[in-house]
Amino acid sequence: MEALKDWPKERLSARAAELRSQYEETRAQGLKLDMSRGKPGPEQLDLTLGLLDCVNARDGYKTADGVDTRNYGLLDGIPEAKAMFADILEVDPSQVIVGGNSSLNMMFDYIAMAYAHGVNGGKPWCKEEKLKFLCPSPGYDRHFGVTEYFGFELIPVDMTPGGPDMDAVERYAADPAVKGIWCVPMYSNPDGITYSDETVRRFASMKTAAPDFRIMWDNAYCLHHLTDMPDTLLNLYDEAVKCGTEDRVVIFASTSKVSFPGSGIAVMAGSPATVADVKRRMNFQTIGYDKLNMLRHVRYFGDANGVREHMKLHAAILRPKFQTVLDALEQHLGGKGIAEWNSPRGGYFVSVNLMDGCAKETVRLLKEAGVVMTGAGATYPYGNDPRDRNIRIAPTFPPIDELKVAIDLFCVCAELAAIEKLLAE
Repeated sequence: MEALKDWPKERLSARAAELRSQYEETRAQGLKLDMSRGKPGPEQLDLTLGLLDCVNARDGYKTADGVDTRNYGLLDGIPEAKAMFADILEVDPSQVIVGGNSSLNMMFDYIAMAYAHGVNGGKPWCKEEKLKFLCPSPGYDRHFGVTEYFGFELIPVDMTPGGPDMDAVERYAADPAVKGIWCVPMYSNPDGITYSDETVRRFASMKTAAPDFRIMWDNAYCLHHLTDMPDTLLNLYDEAVKCGTEDRVVIFASTSKVSFPGSGIAVMAGSPATVADVKRRMNFQTIGYDKLNMLRHVRYFGDANGVREHMKLHAAILRPKFQTVLDALEQHLGGKGIAEWNSPRGGYFVSVNLMDGCAKETVRLLKEAGVVMTGAGATYPYGNDPRDRNIRIAPTFPPIDELKVAIDLFCVCAELAAIEKLLAE
């Protein structure tokens, strides 16, 4: 297929009129579709309804070693939950802290702790003259928002097929003001990239000017495979131990998209020194998180293998949705030279790069037609995509019939925005 940029203007104008007619016809339907966040669909939530009543008076409320989960105690989580997540995160149970329902909350707390008191006895970050944080982009807007809230200068780092541009990361890490980096290492948000072994090893071995540099390793999608041949991720903590840099690794995950987003359980893991540091802060912060909810999850899933088997049910629901998006992109935009996209093997998003300068216009057109997408620019620090091209598509929540309407309209809007830009040149 001939790229649109090679079309004569008369042909482009005719195609724009055709697309505008399709757009107005769809807009007249009065759509109200929301694809702005990566939320599980209702059928996914139904998969874990049994979790709601698996802890009851009949079966009791105690852990295997006799602790009553209705009462105080066990600051860092019940042993069964620590063991389950230790298996998933590939660390020792003693290195796991089981929290509330939000891993983002645990990340915020960790940055807040470092800001106010430093880490592992180091200088409080708030007393530094300047603070910077690395932000692989496109990436997760809520990560960026945490460090923006604390006044860090956010530094975008380009993503490559193997993860963040490590030459850039290592260059920036030579600045003592750079205190860390946000990472979604498996099926990254939004690109769906799993970091290569080389990237992981470079993270473990790289030199950092800041002795308290921290890798915020948000392994949010480590269980969210879409194929029977999932990606594999090298264990960063093990690599860091080999290099004597284990304190820089802080790992996070949750069951937010495994059980219930509002009522899952979050976890963090790190070196013994990191865990001890966090528990000192928790002693002042909380009496303990919801142990009944931890017990519910353990009883329902049994162990880490039970969680992995359960996630195959999620994959069966999500695969057709992702395929619907990818098929539409290929059918309507393929070969036109105006869009590129990933074909993720897991995670929750499809990342699309449009022609430069077209993302905001595409999102505007969609919104006017009743389809709400993640804001253009949201996947970059400060909401500023320098090329105005990246859009994150979240296909998980809508039913397939609505998803088909939305993605077909997306393609119409993306092509229309591109043609209008070409005509204006």
